[in-house]
Amino acid sequence: MAWYEGAFFYQIFPDRFFRAGPPGKPAPAGPFEPWEAPPTLRGFKGGTLWGVAEKLPYLLDLGVEALYLNPVFASTANHRYHTTDYFQVDPILGGNEALRHLLEVAHAHGVRVILDGVFNHTGRGFFAFQHLLENGEQSPYRDWYHVKGFPLKAYTAHPNYEAWWGNPELPKLKVETPAVREYLLSVAEHWIRFGADGWRLDVPNEIQDPEFWRAFRRRVKGVNPEAYIVGEIWEEADFWLQGDMFDAVMNYPLSRAILGFVGGEALDRELAGRSGLGSIEPLQALAFSHRLEALFGRYRPEVVRAQMNLLTSHDTPRLLTLMRGGVERARLALALLFLLPGNPTVYYGEEVGMEGGHDPENRGGMVWEEARWRKELRETVRRMARLRKEHPELRTAPYWRVYAADGHLAFTRGPYLVVVNATPEPFLQDFPLHGAFPRGGRLLDLLSGAVCTPQGGRLCGPALPPFSVAVWKEA
Repeated sequence: MAWYEGAFFYQIFPDRFFRAGPPGKPAPAGPFEPWEAPPTLRGFKGGTLWGVAEKLPYLLDLGVEALYLNPVFASTANHRYHTTDYFQVDPILGGNEALRHLLEVAHAHGVRVILDGVFNHTGRGFFAFQHLLENGEQSPYRDWYHVKGFPLKAYTAHPNYEAWWGNPELPKLKVETPAVREYLLSVAEHWIRFGADGWRLDVPNEIQDPEFWRAFRRRVKGVNPEAYIVGEIWEEADFWLQGDMFDAVMNYPLSRAILGFVGGEALDRELAGRSGLGSIEPLQALAFSHRLEALFGRYRPEVVRAQMNLLTSHDTPRLLTLMRGGVERARLALALLFLLPGNPTVYYGEEVGMEGGHDPENRGGMVWEEARWRKELRETVRRMARLRKEHPELRTAPYWRVYAADGHLAFTRGPYLVVVNATPEPFLQDFPLHGAFPRGGRLLDLLSGAVCTPQGGRLCGPALPPFSVAVWKEA
């Protein structure tokens, strides 16, 4: 089984995680935006990869097994999706030396690190685009982009070249040009050789060339057969998951299902609707289970186990904000993330209750002051991560529904029975087990320590508190 099947991922937006260590060269000279100040679209807070490495003990205590880093390469934007040099880590993040240090420290503790690959477009500062900007039709790099006329209108509202969503800051690469293709594939290979454990691919569906992605997989897996390749596809992704392109995708359909089930009518659906999450409808247990069964049934088992399951990301409002401050609902959503097949992926700060709406609000400086933490959220993540480590079949076993009514759901993962109460009222755990356990055995709830003996083929457990879970196993 691949290392990434069922691993606990933690997503970090590097500029906003922790400041530490020396800057790379050229070193910034001006002041950074205050860490505690509300984040802005253009401001830099000065987080570094040295800082990520320094906070590794915190991540290990949380139970993290893999890091997904938002882009780290040289860029003119705080989010670094405006790449200017694919072979250099941004000097503000500490440069290549800082990434090497982070990889060494992470690997020494068994933690993997995947990078964000932005190959559909560059920033205006990328060397080929600058060459084209300076030299126009005479530039030998004119075939690197989709140019519609000269001179280039790079600083107007309507560029005369193809750009991501028409944004002149993000000129679209012409991937069908052999030189561009080879350049990008060499970037993919270089950083795997450098020590990265895989790639998260930004908007790969906008490079509408499956042969490019097949070549990408060959080059990456040729260097490291265990490298993880996950695409940012927001909907169902059968086309990408046939074994010749990606290992997995970011599982936003699962996000919507969990948010709809746990959030119910309390979820801020208007806020979600203005993000990539789109329309999220309230779901009762049976409808939620049907969504899960459809998702898990459409892909091969190894893909289901490898999916990057998430609730929120840098592209969505934060979990606690979506739940309108409902900590109990947020706890249950996080718990479910760890109890379903796939890779539970937590966006930095969600485990301590950071809040925020749309970009840039959802990209604030990480809260390190423990007095401001929602400790019950962090403890939920720690406990569920520990449970998965102690009971490996919670990573690998398939989902099978046992019971679903109103806001109450029960399902098995191998020898474990998970019972979910997604309502504000206690739920008496008395329902048919449909053969989930052999008759006559005693059961233990691994979370509460409660013990029960099923009677007449029914679970006869104690009342489950509002917005909580139980995980039963034969005692």
